[in-house]
Amino acid sequence: MSDDVGVETIKGDDRLAGLRRRTDRMVDELGRLVSTETPSEDLAACAAGAHVVSELGKELLGDPAEFVESAGRTHLRWRWPAREGGATVALIGHYDTVWPLSTLERWPFAVDETAGTATGPGCFDMKAGIVQLLHAVSVLDDRVGVEILLTSDEEVGSHSSRHLIEDLGRRAVAALVLEGSGHGALKTGRKGTGMYRLDVAGHAAHAGLEPEKGANALTALAHLLLAVDALARPEVGSTITPTLSAAGTASNTVPAHAYVELDVRVPGQEEADRIDAALRDLTTVVPGTSLTVSGGPHRPPLPLASGAALFRRARTQADRLGLGPLRSIVVGGASDGNFTASVGCPTLDGLGAVGDGAHAEGEHVSIADMPDRAALLAHLVDDLRAEPASAG
Repeated sequence: MSDDVGVETIKGDDRLAGLRRRTDRMVDELGRLVSTETPSEDLAACAAGAHVVSELGKELLGDPAEFVESAGRTHLRWRWPAREGGATVALIGHYDTVWPLSTLERWPFAVDETAGTATGPGCFDMKAGIVQLLHAVSVLDDRVGVEILLTSDEEVGSHSSRHLIEDLGRRAVAALVLEGSGHGALKTGRKGTGMYRLDVAGHAAHAGLEPEKGANALTALAHLLLAVDALARPEVGSTITPTLSAAGTASNTVPAHAYVELDVRVPGQEEADRIDAALRDLTTVVPGTSLTVSGGPHRPPLPLASGAALFRRARTQADRLGLGPLRSIVVGGASDGNFTASVGCPTLDGLGAVGDGAHAEGEHVSIADMPDRAALLAHLVDDLRAEPASAG
């Protein structure tokens, strides 16, 4: 990396020390990203945030991002093609967050020097990972065979970016995902997810004068929820969680409609298929009501086998850097790494920030770990490009 893009030159043997010298800069850059609110549902805010991320990339890499538009959304991509017969390593993340506009008014970006942490909406999930990614790529001796994809809809299902993620996964020898770590542990397995909605139709009637003439959709939904609860198998890792629900139009009227949204998490495809079939077989027990089931399986599971070899290589690099011992973990949350794994690309997740509190007020990042994890990523990318055959 040369000084002409505003950062000091760091050679391979000095990456860790050099990146640690950049710690204050990394914190400042994290503040820039966190202070640019990018809620997933606000397309204009995400588009504005894309320019901030692209500008940061230009400062660190010398190259602005390629803006990729899909279904009205803006995704960012940097590509340095591999040599003929060479390997492509995919670096994947997202810049959208779950936090609505104006969250910064009550919870601005802040640094706690005593605790050594930075906090703010989206800092852990996953804007610190973006800063670390860009710094890691900036210290590579060359970028041949590196592709970066940062999306704007991961938190709402990656519907417009899924084809970009899967296409990249098909081209790459490995996908390294910059989601936050699990208390420092890399994520070698993730559950699959499903998103469902149950809509119950009934008939309205006056709740006091003639309730018997109605068909209570809310009562029918209550029975259905008991049946749904019985489908879960937490002992094997399959959960079904009702999340959003509503019914009725007035307090003195038999509800003619009720709905519930379900969050499904499964350890493997067999459980995904079982739950999907069972949900579609549900029927109402209240006369005069009917059920419509929509949605379905979304992100396939990220199996342990997909990231096992990559984790071993990451652990070796961490040991060489003096950052070990590196740990691994399997988590219930899904990410875009589920998609790369589903197309056969070896995938290692959780390479982003060390911290805690994703999706919760008070999420925070360990500042001292930011340069260390950036160095780990840089060394892992080089290792994979040098010996791509053993990625999976």
